[in-house]
Amino acid sequence: MPAQLLGVSRQTINAVETDKYDPSLPLAMRMAKLFGVPIDAIFLDDWEPPHREDA
Repeated sequence: MPAQLLGVSRQTINAVETDKYDPSLPLAMRMAKLFGVPIDAIFLDDWEPPHREDA
């Protein structure tokens, strides 16, 4: 079970998966290693800065 391997609760894993919780950097690093993905895959974000007319 991933939660046990990562040393966190199942609720924490569920909250991360449903975008209700951003993991700490150490937890994200452990998740990336466990799942074999780059660290930035843990922090997917589609936010874009607003377009500025004066820029």
